[in-house]
Amino acid sequence: MSIATVAGYLAIGGVSGFFAGLLGIGGGIVLVPALLVALGAAGFPPELIFQTALGTSMATILFTALSSLRSHHAHGAVRWPVVRNFVPGVLLGTGLGSLVARHVPTAGLTVFFCLFLIVVAAQMALGLRPKPGRALPGRMGQSVAALGIGMVSSLVAVGGGAMTVPFLVWCNVPVRQAIGTSAAVGLPIAFGGTLGYVLNGWFAAGLPAGSIGFVYLPALAWTVLASALTAPFGAHAANRLPGVLLRRVFAALLLLVAWRMLGELWAG
Repeated sequence: MSIATVAGYLAIGGVSGFFAGLLGIGGGIVLVPALLVALGAAGFPPELIFQTALGTSMATILFTALSSLRSHHAHGAVRWPVVRNFVPGVLLGTGLGSLVARHVPTAGLTVFFCLFLIVVAAQMALGLRPKPGRALPGRMGQSVAALGIGMVSSLVAVGGGAMTVPFLVWCNVPVRQAIGTSAAVGLPIAFGGTLGYVLNGWFAAGLPAGSIGFVYLPALAWTVLASALTAPFGAHAANRLPGVLLRRVFAALLLLVAWRMLGELWAG
């Protein structure tokens, strides 16, 4: 692997970690589009690039989710009974999501990912947050919600916070506990999603050396290293910069990324 390639992965991880610390977003929103470019330049088979970007991004969440979970647990912000009710659903959902990703054409994955970016951008730019409207459902209701959250999270390689937090807030869970519980749910989402992408890509033909299924280990190692170094700087900057302006600027960036990806898909 060339120095330029390593530098590229370090840059991708650094930017992803900084924005994750700055805005509390899932790294996959930044990682997946960047990895698509990097893996394409590395000569990955075009029909497997998107799945590998999703799998590698999902694997990075394993490292960030554990750190986030420990922090929120230390502050007493995790509702562990909810986490236990969510685990079976998210594991099944992430497995199904990775299976769907294995068989859906790249064009379909691109459109779905871009639609997710647009929804997240609108949520960030407009400050949309559901109003508490009902009680938290029982175990079965939580499992059904977790199944959907896990499946979507696996298809877009995020930790699920963009869906788990609004759901819990809607169910009258205080925002601080909703965020902490979402962080804890992010670990089984990352585990199930990573395992799913490894297994579904195990026999895929054409993947280069260093791949374990749809997880590309060199990209994973360098991006995790860089993101771990830059995330604290992002968190520090979050306390000094205007949050509303930052969210709107980042939302505009997400819309630009979605527009470009859809434009390239249309042109191709």
